[in-house]
Amino acid sequence: MPTAVSTARAIDNGDLTDPEIVRRVLDGETPLFELLMRRHNERVYRTARAIVRDENEAEDVMQQAYVNAFTHLSQFNGAAQFSTWLTRIAVNEALARMRRRGRYEPIDLNEDSSNVESMMVDLRSDTPEKEAATTELRGLLEWAIDTLPDGLREVFVLREVEGASTAETAACLSVSEDVVKTRLSRARASLRRAVVERTGASAPDVFRFYAPRCDRVVARVLDQIAGLSPFSGE
Repeated sequence: MPTAVSTARAIDNGDLTDPEIVRRVLDGETPLFELLMRRHNERVYRTARAIVRDENEAEDVMQQAYVNAFTHLSQFNGAAQFSTWLTRIAVNEALARMRRRGRYEPIDLNEDSSNVESMMVDLRSDTPEKEAATTELRGLLEWAIDTLPDGLREVFVLREVEGASTAETAACLSVSEDVVKTRLSRARASLRRAVVERTGASAPDVFRFYAPRCDRVVARVLDQIAGLSPFSGE
């Protein structure tokens, strides 16, 4: 007998948009919520981890964020992309946890934010030697990102690792676009000399959300929402 997970996977042929899936979940097809989780797991994980700086806690944040999203699903009105709406929920959950512990102090930046050219070009492995070293040095890049101050890490991860636009990053983090530009500029400056130019590691490869972790989070969330309603958060 097929499980809810296998059923949802089987029908994910890319034809269903996020809003269409949301509508069908609200109409009672709860197993389809898995499609939304699997589509956005990596971004949600990377964003949560950028804030909490711990893999296990990032999974906990994801799990709670998905439960929160499911129970408030009827509030998604399409004004923003579903990925933005979902990421904002994860950000709020992660920040709430950190602030309760007094462990989050966003840096106060007052500097020119005009230098916001992408640093992705600097991360490409253009020689066999660099390519061979990428796997080993990727860990150093992840470590360096973790050393960035609060407020800079999540901006860097959303913009440079996830490739989100300035506008979407601002929406996810509930800050202005100017704040995003300023924080990104500072993050790039902090990383460039210390690690990036010397490693050649590719930013999109860090903090990967591999299949076993994906399956674990999905299974936990499906168990939690089994007795819930997507209208219960109204």
